[in-house]
Amino acid sequence: MAELVYRPVVGFARTLFKAWDLKIDCQGSENIPRSGGAVLVSNHISYLDFVFNGLAALPQKRLVRFMAKESVFRHRISGPLMRGMKHIPVDREQGDAAYEHALRSLRSGEIVGVFPEATISQSFTLKSFKSGAARLAQEAGVPLIPMAVWGTQRLWTKGRPRNFKRSHTPITIRVGEAIEASKDKYAGAITRQVRERVQELLEAAQRAYPVHPKGPDDTWWMPAHLGGTAPTPEQVREAEAR
Repeated sequence: MAELVYRPVVGFARTLFKAWDLKIDCQGSENIPRSGGAVLVSNHISYLDFVFNGLAALPQKRLVRFMAKESVFRHRISGPLMRGMKHIPVDREQGDAAYEHALRSLRSGEIVGVFPEATISQSFTLKSFKSGAARLAQEAGVPLIPMAVWGTQRLWTKGRPRNFKRSHTPITIRVGEAIEASKDKYAGAITRQVRERVQELLEAAQRAYPVHPKGPDDTWWMPAHLGGTAPTPEQVREAEAR
């Protein structure tokens, strides 16, 4: 079926990246299968993560169908685009429909993108993973592809103003080897394995990141355990509980 919306949106995104002069370092795209279904699993630190996750699949000539909250599909601008790109709406009160939609997509040979943390991590560290991605891969009989992004939080993240200026911001992307979702394993065990691999990829992306905070006022995008001033996971949980 012709991609009348997705490919033009990809072209527009690439034009924006050039206008912003983003320095994108993507490694491991060859781990994304050229055909057949797969579940792409990534950390989540920015509203734009799905764009860069999808970018990593383009060298393999694949388009990713992302699971995203249903409210995005109701927006007057993003809604038509999300539907046109065949992304998958998720109503957290009625998740069964989204699960079945994703399962059909996987069985038809699509790549489905999942953020198993469910929400943006304001500490920029990995939160706990929900098991839905593993269960989808098991039921569809497809592999899980772990990946990590870093630097995207500097463009647009929760609680911070957007930075869409020509900022020369580096974006680092790392894609890992496929993880088989064996049906004779517990989904929880597979989920832990995937999370460990995403953590390794995230640390690799952070080590490869070519810039450091410019000064005390520019440490907000670094996690506390790396010397930054982003809130710790405990501080985020305390704030959310208030």
